[in-house]
Parts: sequence; structure tokens; C-alpha cells
Amino acid sequence: MCGMKIYSWNVNGIRAVHRKGLFTKFIEQEKPDIVCLQETKAMQHQSEVDLPDYEEYWNSADRKGYSGTAIFTQRKPLKVMNGLPADIEKKFRLADEYGDPNKEGRVIAAEYEDFFLVTVYTPNAKDDLSRLPLRHDHWDPAFLAYCKKLEKTKPVIFCGDLNVAAGPDDLARPKENEGNKGYTKEEREGFQNFLDAGFVDTLRLFHQGNGYYTWWTNWANARERNIGWRIDYMLVSEKLAKRVIAADIHPDIMGSDHCPVSITLKEGK
Repeated sequence: MCGMKIYSWNVNGIRAVHRKGLFTKFIEQEKPDIVCLQETKAMQHQSEVDLPDYEEYWNSADRKGYSGTAIFTQRKPLKVMNGLPADIEKKFRLADEYGDPNKEGRVIAAEYEDFFLVTVYTPNAKDDLSRLPLRHDHWDPAFLAYCKKLEKTKPVIFCGDLNVAAGPDDLARPKENEGNKGYTKEEREGFQNFLDAGFVDTLRLFHQGNGYYTWWTNWANARERNIGWRIDYMLVSEKLAKRVIAADIHPDIMGSDHCPVSITLKEGK
């Protein structure tokens, strides 16, 4: 299928995936034009990945071995911007007791000729929901405001680990997990706000129903049994939706507790 292939993958430590020989295998097998990574857990100089056909852009956390995002791209962007801009950070008062999420390497935006591509690693609400107030009242509104600000210039694709199952079809056991991190009404509301603002959940253009999961616990053979959650997404501005000719998840690609998600974008405006 012709078109630009954009992938997003929470690698849960790029060095670990690379040491297993699985990152290069993924690149060779899927041949993405652009791949967005979350939870790289490394600085660029610590990564031994060597992909001569790709430009690498990193936004690593100040704290070592934690969080972090990267974009590897065969198509050189016009511009790359790390983090949320200062005016948005100030307006939405992003810091909490755990620190400033903008220093955790959670966002990169790359500007291309006819769209912005943003990758995001959304803060986890934590098991005790202690980071839910940051997430609901500050982070999600700030990130949405950023994407809408970019959209004033050109359409936006944003992708990454949003750390929320959007609805009951997006996790294997919705009743048992109601109110748990990743499936609180506050987190789901944050996701719904993206849809209400005109962003399109690309997977649902092509695939309906449950069973499409992107993350599995390491316990009880959850991945083999597909007892999972869909918390990794690719969303696009409404204007771009008609150019999305495929949207998929790739549970056969191993190396992380998450699997990659992808879209294929028809070339041209």
C-alpha cells in the first residue's frame, strides 16, 4: 500500500529493546517513514541504535532512565520543538508534587510541509491516582491547547501512549477496572475532549469493537490471551482524516509491554 507510514511505539526502554535485537528487526520489517517513540528511558548518546537512513530527534527526561520521547524520520522536518511552550506551561500550571512533567521529555513536535506530527507520553495517573489531578486539570487541557495552537497553522497528527482506555471496547475487562488508573472517568473525559475538539481516532475509522489492544501486563500470560488495554493512539485533525488509508495495531511486534500502532497517510494534500 503506497503512502507515508507513520508508527508510534512505547518501547519501555530503547536500550533493552535494541539489546534483544528487536528494534532493528522492527525497522527492517515495517520500514516506517517516521517512527515516534515513547518511554525511551535514555539520552541520545546512550542509545546504540544506528539507523543511517533516519534523522533522530530526542527529548529526554532530566531524570536518568525515565520517560522520554524520540522521533526517527526518513523525511527531514522543517523544524522540531521539544516540550510544551512556556506560555502553555505557565497558563496550565503544570508542576505537581512529583515535579514538572515538561522536564520529563514527554512531547516532541516535528513540522513537515503539510502537517505537524506530535508524539506524547502522557503522565500516568499512578496506582493510588495521586497524579490524576495533574493529568485531568492541567496536563490533558495543556496538551490539547498545544495541538489546537499548532492546528491554526496546519493540520496535526498526534500519537503516543495516552495512558487511558477511551471506552469499554478499549480494554478487555472494563467492569473490573472502572475507576482504576487508565480507566477513570476523568481520564476518559480528557480523551473525549480531544474528539470533541475535532481530532479523529484513526483506528476506529477501520476497526470497530474490542480486542484491539496495545498494552498487556506481564502477569498471567495476558498478552498471549489478549487480556489487554488500548492506550496507544494515533489521532489526526479532521482535515487529514480522508488521507488516512490504513490504521493498525501490531501485536506481533515484540520487545516491549506495548505494541506499535500505525497509520498510512496518502501522499499529497
